[in-house]
Amino acid sequence: MDNIVKLITNWQLHPVIDHFSIALLVVAVLIDIVALIFSQRLSLRHTALTLIIIGAIAAAASYGTGDIEGDRVWNLVNGKARDVLKLHAQLGYYLMIVFAVLALWRILIELLGFMQATRQIYLALAVIAVAALLYQGSLGGELVYTYGVGTGQMAAGALKAIAVETPEAAQSAPSAPSPIPTVYVPTSMATAAESAAPTPEPSPSPSAAQSPAAGKSAEPSPAPSPSPSA
Repeated sequence: MDNIVKLITNWQLHPVIDHFSIALLVVAVLIDIVALIFSQRLSLRHTALTLIIIGAIAAAASYGTGDIEGDRVWNLVNGKARDVLKLHAQLGYYLMIVFAVLALWRILIELLGFMQATRQIYLALAVIAVAALLYQGSLGGELVYTYGVGTGQMAAGALKAIAVETPEAAQSAPSAPSPIPTVYVPTSMATAAESAAPTPEPSPSPSAAQSPAAGKSAEPSPAPSPSPSA
């Protein structure tokens, strides 16, 4: 059962079934009104009967899928949006029961002769039920297009709210790696390392050591001999 619920949730069937049930029930009542005017057209009455039965089943499926969606987003909405969602769900439950009763009533009108006298009462109540159904559909549109319920915008807002409420989670998250690795050496450590290292003594220039002229010029010249006296 949990797998079925998860599958329905992933498919997001509620908008599809909801629009399908609204179309079926509205068309069923409209065709029944036309069949009341053109009473000789039995095909119209049979079409209206078929559509009201399928529409009642679709209304039950719409409520079931809507209940699943409501449980999923209930904790993500608040304020006015939550009030609208609650009213939308309550109307869905009551309308599911109302159209089930109307479908059963319509079957009895078609099968039992004495129920033909209640046909106009049935149509009056069916028109009121369809008006309530359209109002409930407008509430669903308000939830989606005004408050963003069930949309990606609401999901993004919920994630943003969670990030704001728990800033330590954002701080603990690893940051994106830098494309170029950097190395930081504190100034005090670099100065200490430089002062501790011995200063190398300058080596003699190789050109001066290898030059013979430089070697000779470094030796002292011999003292001049005394010239002979005349």
